[in-house]
Amino acid sequence: SDDKTYNKIMGANRAVVMESLRLLREAGVWIEVTTLVIPGMNDAAPGLREIAEYIHGLDPGIPWHVSRFHPQYRMLDRPVTPVATLRAAMEIGREVGLRYVYCGNVPGEAGESTPCPECGALLIERWGFTVRRNRLRDGTCPDCGARIDGVWS
Repeated sequence: SDDKTYNKIMGANRAVVMESLRLLREAGVWIEVTTLVIPGMNDAAPGLREIAEYIHGLDPGIPWHVSRFHPQYRMLDRPVTPVATLRAAMEIGREVGLRYVYCGNVPGEAGESTPCPECGALLIERWGFTVRRNRLRDGTCPDCGARIDGVWS
């Protein structure tokens, strides 16, 4: 979405948010980015690619959560985000080179769990906000030994 829409709907300045992410990452703070994907507002592939590329430029190990919109409160004029749109956004994130891309607000969707970015083994199995299984061993994949980005203490 453009800056004017971002400011009107989100009540924030996109440039300030992006600069804050950069400064936090440079300071060594662990960050994860969530994009609420709203039909007809910010669900177009070029805008999603721009977000993914920005995150990748900061650090390809930063998780990107593409989250499903549900009409509520003062925004009842938009439909629920189609799962296909979230899957397309996840694919964009992977194409750009992000190591961890998740689908949010869709319990049971495969994109909510964490596969190893090196060997593909399932590392953290989630259902909604519940972790069903965590196979990480000291921040590494138990199958191939790859280091998994995050704070694991």
